[in-house]
Amino acid sequence: MSDVNAVKELVGQFNLLKSEIGKIIIGQKNAVEFTLLSIFCGGHSLLIGVPGLAKTLLVNTVSNALGLHFKRIQFTPDLMPSDILGSEILDQNRQFKFIKGPIFSNIILADEINRTPPKTQAALLEAMQERSVTVAGNHYKLELPFFVLATQNPIEQEGTYPLPEAQLDRFMFSINLEYPTFKEEVEVVKSTTSNIQQKVNAIYSSDDIIAIQKLIRKIPVTDNVIEYAVTLVGKTRPKSKEATEIVKKYLDWGAGPRASQNLILAAKAHAAVRGKYSPDIEDVRAVAIPILSHRIVKNYKAEAEGISISDIINSLL
Repeated sequence: MSDVNAVKELVGQFNLLKSEIGKIIIGQKNAVEFTLLSIFCGGHSLLIGVPGLAKTLLVNTVSNALGLHFKRIQFTPDLMPSDILGSEILDQNRQFKFIKGPIFSNIILADEINRTPPKTQAALLEAMQERSVTVAGNHYKLELPFFVLATQNPIEQEGTYPLPEAQLDRFMFSINLEYPTFKEEVEVVKSTTSNIQQKVNAIYSSDDIIAIQKLIRKIPVTDNVIEYAVTLVGKTRPKSKEATEIVKKYLDWGAGPRASQNLILAAKAHAAVRGKYSPDIEDVRAVAIPILSHRIVKNYKAEAEGISISDIINSLL
């Protein structure tokens, strides 16, 4: 199949995928779309929202619709790296045998990732970056496709270990889940308090998703779009000459080069699922907030004046 036909097919499949997920997940259109885009780009996502906004259900539903294996890891203060990666045990023949941990799956839901100490958070880093893990000196490849979708609760900060900037940068998107509208909440209550169970059909297989990831990378991008993305990221750095007054006043740190790479990859995916054969500046702008919001650090002045990260990014767009 030619790449042009593959993009046309992707549009139809993507709409079908969203309607399958919509059987279970009511509302949260942006969260669903950005989660799917990150998977099509081979990236990881951080889902941020208060309890009860269906973060876990969203990840579970997405993995079912994509026909992928899904494992949930509940992060707690006493979780050890071996609880995630697996460990070696002595079998009956006095031989060491590796027992795989839950990380050996296609989609990992890292639930409340900020509840666990840095040592265990770091165990995820190699898996996210290298798609492999090292246990007792032995190297194990993870099955592809592999994604980490982590959740964080923004209100309970007691007994949490905030993710360090270097680890946050490993996530392609930071996706905020909003409260449902009145109409959506009525729908949620109706659908979850009756006997009727909706079934999600698998639209893809693992091989299909790997093919989509390759297709997205093949999509051409014009120089002016790449330059726009790099300039936009440059503007978030308070010490750069492109920085605006707002950035100099309210930010301590800006985004690194990984943000520029992710902006272009996500713009390609955003264009492809809309049937476009090359992304334009509008596609970059559409994905800018979830890609930049966790990569820039605001200062005490912004906190004091109630200026949000989204306000700052919108001013740059």
